Amino acid sequence: MISVLILTLNEEVNIAECLDSVGWADDVLVLDSGSEDRTVEIAEAEGARVMHRPFDNFASQRNYGLQEGGLEYDWVLHLDADERVTPELRSELEREARRDARGAYRVPSKLMFQGRWLKHAGMYPTYQIRFGRCDALTFTQVGHGQRGDLSAEQVGTLDEPLLHYAFSKGIADWVQRHNRYSTDEAVHALAAEGKSTDWTALVWGDSQARRRALKDLSYRLPCRPLLRFFYVYLWRMGFLDGRPGFDYAVLLSFYEYLIGLKRRERTRGEESQGQEGGKEMSL
Repeated sequence: MISVLILTLNEEVNIAECLDSVGWADDVLVLDSGSEDRTVEIAEAEGARVMHRPFDNFASQRNYGLQEGGLEYDWVLHLDADERVTPELRSELEREARRDARGAYRVPSKLMFQGRWLKHAGMYPTYQIRFGRCDALTFTQVGHGQRGDLSAEQVGTLDEPLLHYAFSKGIADWVQRHNRYSTDEAVHALAAEGKSTDWTALVWGDSQARRRALKDLSYRLPCRPLLRFFYVYLWRMGFLDGRPGFDYAVLLSFYEYLIGLKRRERTRGEESQGQEGGKEMSL
């Protein structure tokens, strides 16, 4: 009834548990981006099909899997290797697939860190479109992540969450990944600066449209790293998550700081190129 598409790159730490959590599915495709560890070996031993494609971005990877992966069923669950499907989520997925009422569904996610669920600092529930019909759902890359390419009325929202073990490969891996992500976010932020605010989405849009508009608007705020820390730790009551909540709030503020630094770096680079171009024309 449901196919599963999992993106991987050097995920030997995660892939077995991820596959175990979808052991009920008889069509599981692992789309690997060139792993140099035992990811592919483990996936094949677990009975998954494996395909290979060099990574460019998340949206292109998922779209490639949908179009070229030979998926058996109309409904597809999209996962990263550090995510787990609970029995309760499986039941809800199967129920909605039978109903076939929408083209796709947002799935909430519980962020796990230092052995606990970050109920507050993890800003639960955060949603991503991860479950949809093959003929309805495609993805568009925005910043470092992807968005479902469907109108709001075609998208439903599930109640049961994925479990997201974002730190399963350690803090160093998280920092390394978010160093890359911050570059993509800096590019997106610079592009957003030239656009007018979508006030209609802020007032009348659904929760996802409001979140997107607020994110684009927030790029214009000063002191974003400090604001992000206070938002996560105080406004969202991350302090109730104990030390893990504090640590995560600090990491997010560091991530915002990197985005800001890279935005300024790119702006200075563009300005210097413009000045050099002007000098050449004056010669």
